[in-house]
Amino acid sequence: MFRKILIANRGEIACRVITAARAMGVRTVAVYSDADRDARHVGLADEARRIGTPEARASYLNIEALLGAARETGAEAIHPGYGFLSENERFAADCAKAGFVFIGPKPEAIAAMGDKSAAKRLMEKAGVPLVPGYHGENQDPALLLKEAGKIGYPVLIKASAGGGGKGMRIVEAAAGFAGALESARREAKAAFGDDRVLLEKYLERPRHIEVQVFGDTQGNVVYLFERDCSVQRRHQKVLEEAPAPGLSAAQRMKMGQAAVAAAKSIGYTGAGTVEFIAAQDGTFYFMEMNTRLQVEHPVTEMITGLDLVQWQLAVAAGEPLPLQQKQLAFNGHAIEARIYAENPAKGFLPSTGTLRHLRMPEGSEFRVAPTGSPAPARVDSGVRQGDVITPHYDPMLAKLIVWGEDRGVALGRMRNALAAVEIIGVSTNVEFLARTVASKAFSGADLDTGLIERSRAELFPADTGASDEDLAAVAFAELLAEAALAAAQAKNSADPHSPWNIVDGWRLNLGSHHELVFAQGEKTHLVQIHFAPEGYRLSVSGRVYALAGREEAGVLQVSLDGAAFRVRAVRDGADWHLFRDGAHRVLTLQSAQGAPEPGIVAGSLAAPMPGKVLQVLVQAGAKVAKGAPLVILEAMKMEHTIAAPRDGRVAEIYFKAGEQVSEGAELLRLEESNG
Repeated sequence: MFRKILIANRGEIACRVITAARAMGVRTVAVYSDADRDARHVGLADEARRIGTPEARASYLNIEALLGAARETGAEAIHPGYGFLSENERFAADCAKAGFVFIGPKPEAIAAMGDKSAAKRLMEKAGVPLVPGYHGENQDPALLLKEAGKIGYPVLIKASAGGGGKGMRIVEAAAGFAGALESARREAKAAFGDDRVLLEKYLERPRHIEVQVFGDTQGNVVYLFERDCSVQRRHQKVLEEAPAPGLSAAQRMKMGQAAVAAAKSIGYTGAGTVEFIAAQDGTFYFMEMNTRLQVEHPVTEMITGLDLVQWQLAVAAGEPLPLQQKQLAFNGHAIEARIYAENPAKGFLPSTGTLRHLRMPEGSEFRVAPTGSPAPARVDSGVRQGDVITPHYDPMLAKLIVWGEDRGVALGRMRNALAAVEIIGVSTNVEFLARTVASKAFSGADLDTGLIERSRAELFPADTGASDEDLAAVAFAELLAEAALAAAQAKNSADPHSPWNIVDGWRLNLGSHHELVFAQGEKTHLVQIHFAPEGYRLSVSGRVYALAGREEAGVLQVSLDGAAFRVRAVRDGADWHLFRDGAHRVLTLQSAQGAPEPGIVAGSLAAPMPGKVLQVLVQAGAKVAKGAPLVILEAMKMEHTIAAPRDGRVAEIYFKAGEQVSEGAELLRLEESNG
């Protein structure tokens, strides 16, 4: 076994590898960019080396810097994690040339599967079923349009050299093909340095099922069962589970054997994933092979009790696979939810900021097998409270994984685990995840890659604003905070027992009450708390309630007219954040005469996140209709189109292609069109 390895990655996967290596007695070296100088993975490793500036190309994609760090620290092997250079054949080859073991497959295997078109041709020879499509080298747009017509719409355009949903577009009709092709190529070029694409028939209501494979240097290859990754947004996975619901033992074996055949056809070693697209009737087709460890590997670990990262290290060190196929079995059901810094209500736009408050459910971090009932949640994360989420890297904050004796139990534990997550400082998808897990389609295992879109009404409900229960909770939290502050001030005053230190709302010749004004967006709420010998009475929205409550271990136990509920209230400046049953409300305390801070000036368009302007699609003076695309931004490796919020005329344009913009920066100004 190795004495020391370098992890050529960051964040959650770097922490994951460090933990597995430490359990095997292997020392670890972390690398970091200037943006990650104080990151969690840096402090967790035995040593760390700076490799460059925040831009990925100057740091985590800088092969020479990574190899230099390995030489300086005496590492024997390099673990690429996932993303960045994990599927880069040149990096794997350069590691070998420099005398380091690449903890992954051979460069030839990466090359064989890295080009999706070539991989399809290879799989066809190996007898693995393929989706109808075009995988040729000729990239002439006219030819591609002709091939799309042969395949039949809808057609999927997909980058040949990458994954993760980048460079991928669904085209419903020939009229939209040229624009979609141009956009897919541009995004593919930016993400992978290669703008070649392939075409596939887009299946209606397909499932995304992948099989975990492992190979060793002795020629053994096994499959560790499958994962369903159908729930996706923007072609990126949101929820994953193992085993795949509704898959029969015969289908599981057939799919597993096809995955093993795919791996053996290229002499595969290490961890890999063969991804299939499956029709609702169980028919499946090869989609691609990821020649690395997957983000969702924990669900496989949870049902098998195996540490896949430790398997990676053992195989890379030349050891045979710990188990053969007949020795492998799974137990129970596991579900993983990816927690992202993003805003689902705004098209899942990434969010940046400082994690001012971070609370995860209690669990055993990186635990690979259930340890009793009920099983605690597993949290794989690379961030801590106080960390800054920048626009430079993927916005995933953590992975939340649960196990249950069956899928029903796992679903219940996931709902409870998500309800315990508290994050302040960035927008997150936690509420969206909770709604998805509880949705009719997901809870009923009615799965396909379009689940989010077809469940949109359920997953994106209209915001009804703060309820009376929310206002009661925030008012009670504010009263407790004021009482605590008064008690602290009294303790330090010249007269600790002065009645002026009491905050019970008493007024001379007036009823004893307290008035609080809270804002939520542009709406304000006046809440009156009346103090009486028998307790509080709350007046809000013309209604009066009996209010009672207490605080236990940071959780408010609130009773409103006898209906009791629990809520966590966290203060952040003037903002109160309420976390209740998986919902997150923000209410701002202000004076009765106060007003919310003004937002973006009417008639302007502001950048919803920091990023780079890729294209300005209009000129000053142009008349545009509501919904017309105006500007294309690139942030966190994805393209985002800014559209006109209304009809109007472009009065001014403030940025040009190639320029960086900050969140909230006004991109252009629209004014009313006079005919």
